[in-house]
Amino acid sequence: MTTSQRIAIVGGHGKVARHLIPILTGRGHTVVATARSEDHLIALARLGAQPVRLDIENSTEADFAAAFERCDAVVFTAGGGPDGNIERKRTVDLGGSLKSIAGAQAAGVKRLVQVSAWRVDDAPDPANGEVWAAYVAAKSEADAALRESGLDWTILRPGGLTDDAPTGRIIVAPEVSRGTITRADVAHAIADCLDQPATIGHQWELMEGETPVLRALQAAAEQS
Repeated sequence: MTTSQRIAIVGGHGKVARHLIPILTGRGHTVVATARSEDHLIALARLGAQPVRLDIENSTEADFAAAFERCDAVVFTAGGGPDGNIERKRTVDLGGSLKSIAGAQAAGVKRLVQVSAWRVDDAPDPANGEVWAAYVAAKSEADAALRESGLDWTILRPGGLTDDAPTGRIIVAPEVSRGTITRADVAHAIADCLDQPATIGHQWELMEGETPVLRALQAAAEQS
């Protein structure tokens, strides 16, 4: 059994978040999910979340703090999308993370789980283009800011995300080989991190593997 918590999700209508919401509510947690459009807010309410309007790019740190009021934890799983807009990598992937960190600090929320991406600290391959380089830089800077924030953080860096059915089995380590993982399995990993204090202060890469999600996270925490 887990202790009921109030958990805010920034990027609440994203694909990972929409898997995460029913997992968390099914464990007895209250989910505050943020989005900027009315249609998305309605969809989040139908999923069982408490929708809160928040425009990542235009809302202030104080707006983020207000959204996190009375929360026990924050999950940052927002992204600027796959389009070629380099600026949105800075305003969403980095700026949204920085505002989430500041908002959590102002609201007195200590726990923050952040979804990043595989190997974003490595120099990007020039063949992948400027947009990818901007994305990698934004995620790397966001992770560094969270590590230095003084919050109780966990950073998850999944590989290539798929919409396949969850396997329930992953590999977790500071570094893992390139691969893929389902968004549903990432959502389960986030939920288990929130329930496992031993995951605090860890940054892991994760891919599809052979070990059940919770057991993989526990083993990674013990080995670190």
